[in-house]
Amino acid sequence: MEHNILITSVGGQGGITLARVIAQAAIKQRLNVRVGETLGMAQRGGSVQSHIRIGKSVHSPVIPRGECDVLLSLEPSEAVRVPEYLSPGAVAIINTTPVLPIPVLLGETKYPPLPSITSSLEKIGCTVYTIDAKRIADEVEAPTSLNIVVLGAYAAMSNVLSVESIRWALGEALNKRYLEANIRAFDAGYAEMKNRK
Repeated sequence: MEHNILITSVGGQGGITLARVIAQAAIKQRLNVRVGETLGMAQRGGSVQSHIRIGKSVHSPVIPRGECDVLLSLEPSEAVRVPEYLSPGAVAIINTTPVLPIPVLLGETKYPPLPSITSSLEKIGCTVYTIDAKRIADEVEAPTSLNIVVLGAYAAMSNVLSVESIRWALGEALNKRYLEANIRAFDAGYAEMKNRK
C-alpha cells in the first residue's frame, strides 16, 4: 500500500501544520510515513508544498512525478502549480478562497478564475472537489482553521486514515488552547464532504 498526499498553500495558511497532523495520524495507525516540504519565499504569502508519503516501501519524502493520490490545496491557484505530481486518478480538494498575490493587487496581472483552475485539473484525470473552507471556518468560529476544514473534507473520503486517528492527531499536534475550535472546523469540513457523497 502506498498513499501520497500533496498539500499546496501559501505561507500563513497552515499547510505545514496540516502535514504534521496527517503524519501524526498515520503514526497512530502504525503506518510508515515520510514528510517533506518545499518552501518558496519563507514568508507569509510565499508558495509552500508539503509532501506526505504513507506506505511500507516509502523511503523518499518527495512524491515521485505522476504518483500523487490526493491534492489538498489551501489556495486555489497553487493547485495548478503541481500537475506533474498528480496521478490520472488523483482526487483534489481545493479551498475556493484565494490569497491574491501582489501583482494581482497592483493590477499587473489577473487571478485565474476558479472554473479554469478546476477544469485544468479535470483534463489530466483528477476528480475535483471545491470547498469554501474559509467561510466554513468563519461559521464555526474558527477563522484561522481553514486548513483543518480541508482536513475534515479529506477525512470524509479517506480509506487510509481513520477519523479517530485524525482526531487524536489534532490533539497531539495542535495547541491545546485552540483544540476545541479546530475540532469544530474538522467536524464541519467532514460534514460538508459527507453531505456531497
